[in-house]
Amino acid sequence: MKLEEAYKQVKLDIAETLAHRKTQKLKMTVLGQNVKDGMIAKLVIFSLLMVIAFLYVKPILYMISTSLKSVADMIDPVVGLIPRELNLANYADAWKGLKYPEGFLDTMTIALVGSVFQVFTCALTGYALARLKFPGKNLMFFLILVAFLVPPQLTIVPLYMIYSELGWINTPFVFLVPALFGQGLRGALFIIIFRQFFLSQPKALEEAAKIDGASAFRLFFRIMMPLAAGACLVVFLFSFVWYWNMSYEAALFLSKDFTPLSLRLNSMQMELIGNKALDYSAGVGQDPISEGPRMAGAFLIIFPPLLVYLIAQRWFTEGIERTGLVE
Repeated sequence: MKLEEAYKQVKLDIAETLAHRKTQKLKMTVLGQNVKDGMIAKLVIFSLLMVIAFLYVKPILYMISTSLKSVADMIDPVVGLIPRELNLANYADAWKGLKYPEGFLDTMTIALVGSVFQVFTCALTGYALARLKFPGKNLMFFLILVAFLVPPQLTIVPLYMIYSELGWINTPFVFLVPALFGQGLRGALFIIIFRQFFLSQPKALEEAAKIDGASAFRLFFRIMMPLAAGACLVVFLFSFVWYWNMSYEAALFLSKDFTPLSLRLNSMQMELIGNKALDYSAGVGQDPISEGPRMAGAFLIIFPPLLVYLIAQRWFTEGIERTGLVE
């Protein structure tokens, strides 16, 4: 009898132990060892990310949906995001209204050339501020910080007067020449990014190169610039997108002759229908400009930088991590 009772007790203890382990395992799965490891925490984080992603993607979905709608679909409250039929004529109107090939060339000239200039000059300036010793270095870095903090609206009037005296108004020189000297759009920010990157590099690289007789320029071009490929990509993409999407500066300096796509979108309605008011009752052949062509034009404008980012996304993320922007 004692053996049977002992056997039953051992069996009961094993069952309780297994049940306790299952409970602990379930608890670990749901709650996790840390707060962020459990299923509930992951579900909350995933839901939050889905909401944020929806807030970012919804305007793009609305843009694409509206660009494919006809006027009848847009005034019909029953039609939601999905149009009854795809109306590609909106893109033809937008292409015509934007004068897309000409505008694309003007915008690409500023964005591409300006970004390349920014990468080179800001990298050179950032390296000098991070590694070289010269009088007034701290003062120069302080002035760069001030330039970064001062809103561009405060300097736009003297800049306009200077560019007007030089005869640069309505030419790409108003953006390309400052970019060549590291003072393009957000140039101070890019200098700070490069400075922080070069400060994080080990000094042993410079010391070894100097022992071999390398000059400061050779050290920069042969050693530091290859190491800064990630930072260069980050600065290039930021600069490219900001130059591509600029409207405030472009509206002041490039009001005619040389106009980027961001300005052409504002005048697209006048290009297509002149001063005629929007009339939804117009017959076939008199279809005026509507929200559809405008959204089609907006999508044609954002598509090139979006394509560039999709191609360089992996290298861009790695560059963000290496430059220390996520710290």
